[in-house]
Amino acid sequence: GLKPVHRRILFAMHKGGYDWSKQFRKSARIVGDVIGKYHPHGDQSVYDALVRMVQDFSMSLPLIEGQGNFGSVDGDPAAAMRYTETRLSKVSQFLIDDIDKNTVDFKSNYDETEKEPSVLPAQFPNLLVNGAGGIAVGMATSIPPHNAVELCTALLHLLKTPRAQTEELVELIPGPDFPTGGIIVEPHESIVDAYATGRGGFRLRARWCTEDLGRGKYQIVVTEIPYQVQKVRLVEKVADLMESKKLSWLADVIDESTEDIRLIFVPRA
Repeated sequence: GLKPVHRRILFAMHKGGYDWSKQFRKSARIVGDVIGKYHPHGDQSVYDALVRMVQDFSMSLPLIEGQGNFGSVDGDPAAAMRYTETRLSKVSQFLIDDIDKNTVDFKSNYDETEKEPSVLPAQFPNLLVNGAGGIAVGMATSIPPHNAVELCTALLHLLKTPRAQTEELVELIPGPDFPTGGIIVEPHESIVDAYATGRGGFRLRARWCTEDLGRGKYQIVVTEIPYQVQKVRLVEKVADLMESKKLSWLADVIDESTEDIRLIFVPRA
C-alpha cells in the first residue's frame, strides 16, 4: 500500500535510526538521505510525501510523527523542511520490523551503491488502513481508509474461514472509516456492490447537531466534515450561497475550530 517514495522515506528513516523512541531530527536531513540514496527526484516532492504521512487528517494511522507546522485541514501548507522535525511513529515499526532477517527481497538503488527493499514486511494491512489513490497508465484507483480494528477482526475471520463471502466480511467491515469523520449515507447494498466489484463510491455527509441557546433560539454545530474537504473552502462555498440568496434561512456561518472542528451555522429565526 506504499508508493516507492513512501517506502523509501520509511526505509531511510529506519536505516538512519530515526525511530519513535529516539529524538526528532530535521526533515531536511531525512529528505537529503532519501534523494541521495534511493529517490533521485526533486526534494520538494519527497518532502510533500513525508508531510502527508504526518498529517492525522490525511491518514488514519500516521506513519511519521512530526514537530512543527505540517499544514492544516484548511489546506495551509507545511513549514519548510529546515524548520520541521520528524521521526517514525510507533505504528511504522509494524511495517519495518524484521526487515534485516531476510524477510523481503532487496534490489539495487538507482546507482547500484545501496540496496533497498522491493516491499516492506508489513504486519498490518496498511493499504486498507490508510487507503491509496493514484493514476497509472490507463487506469486509476482510489482506495478509502478503513478502521484498523475492524480490518484485523475480518482478517482473523478469513484465517478461520478462507472462503468467506463479501457479504460476511461487510458485516465485520461495514464501510470505510475516514480520518476526519463524517457519516456515510450510501445504502448497504451499494457498499457491498462496491467491495464486490471494485467500482463504486461512498458519499459522505458532515456530522452535525443543534445546540439550544434558550428562549427558542438554537444554532447548528458541525463537528466532522467529509474527507479531503478543506474547511476554509467549505465556509467560502456556504458564504457564496448566502450572498446569492440561496440560503435565505441562514444568518451567519462562524468557524470556531481549534484542534477540533466546530462550524456554527446561525439561523435567521
